[in-house]
Amino acid sequence: MSALSTAAPSAATTMIASEPPCSTDEAFRQCERIARDHYENFTLGSHLLPRPLRRHIAAIYAFARTADDFADEDPDAGRALAALDAWERELEDCYADQPRHPIFVALAETVREFAIPIQPFRDLLTAFRMDVRFAGFPTFDDLLFYCRHSANPVGHLVLYLFGHADAERQACADDICTALQLTNFWQDLAVDLGKGRIYLPREDMARFGYGADDLARHAVTPEFRALMAFQCERTRGLFERGLALADMLARREGREVRLFAGGGLAILDRLVAVEYDVFRARPALSRWAKIALVARALVGVDR
Repeated sequence: MSALSTAAPSAATTMIASEPPCSTDEAFRQCERIARDHYENFTLGSHLLPRPLRRHIAAIYAFARTADDFADEDPDAGRALAALDAWERELEDCYADQPRHPIFVALAETVREFAIPIQPFRDLLTAFRMDVRFAGFPTFDDLLFYCRHSANPVGHLVLYLFGHADAERQACADDICTALQLTNFWQDLAVDLGKGRIYLPREDMARFGYGADDLARHAVTPEFRALMAFQCERTRGLFERGLALADMLARREGREVRLFAGGGLAILDRLVAVEYDVFRARPALSRWAKIALVARALVGVDR
């Protein structure tokens, strides 16, 4: 028998079985509580968005946040994968108009109203399974493949909420979402290292002559700075290319895009300012820097 078939009942199975039926309004309230209770580097469903969209953003977030917790919080890989499998079955029931768990009761309303296909949600679950089996990334292309599943589906889902399903807008959103994901990796390099995760592609570390042993001892050498500068510059290029999306959307939606991308670009600027020494202190934005980002987004300025 496989590890999955012999695993103890998963957290997902237990939670689903214990949830009583609830109204759609209560389901959305539960999703909104999940969104409020979790901190994210980049604001989700900010107040720049029309109020009617915020609860749908919360439903999508609650789906992903819960799946992420299944992947990260159980040290037993078999149980974590079983939980994700159970979550995917609930997703399928949601699309069959038979949701049970409150998150899926809310999500069913969202996918009906905005005609959202199932694939972006499946892609997110693929990324969470990759997290369970995490082994790093040999090449930058491998890292981009991960981002295509972990980050880019979020951009597609938000575009569906905005009423857009075309390839041109999705491609720009992919650039921004991948850039945001990469920025978070460079910003949290020390944090992730403490969890045994290295997102720097091994081919790039070899190219710049910076080894895993150097990383383990937090060596901020000229080679490390050159490696990080290289990663940050190509991440900046993705932001700059993806920002064309802001002009393809309505004014209010474009402001949201500028806010997200501006936050990522500001973190890259902070990394440059500290000469890429992410080990001494995690680069972050001050309160005033965040206010400035909102102000720039409101007036439609990218930088």
